[in-house]
Amino acid sequence: MKLITALIRPERLPAVKEALFDAGVRGITISKVSGHGGQAGQTETYRGSQFVVEFREKVKLEIAVTEPFLEPAIDAITQAARTGNVGDGKIFVQPLERVVRIRTGESDDSALTPVQS
Repeated sequence: MKLITALIRPERLPAVKEALFDAGVRGITISKVSGHGGQAGQTETYRGSQFVVEFREKVKLEIAVTEPFLEPAIDAITQAARTGNVGDGKIFVQPLERVVRIRTGESDDSALTPVQS
């Protein structure tokens, strides 16, 4: 089991979400965040005044997946989020030790499978 954390441009979220759904990935947590990487400290003009934008708005996706879904999820995010410009984002992958579905008590891989209604 792995936890995928992806930081992407907000305007790419609809395309990334659709690509993930097409890859069979359903469980996604989305947060609005701000930060900077390679594009830090850009000067912009607003109402005639110049100012430095230190932090850019980003969307943070957190996705817990089983091994078979890892590469398809990474590929889906990469292809849908890429514009070719600085600031497209990053993907981080970390191991998950344990997952528990609160409603049923299922754990690990069983807790990550889609709920059948």
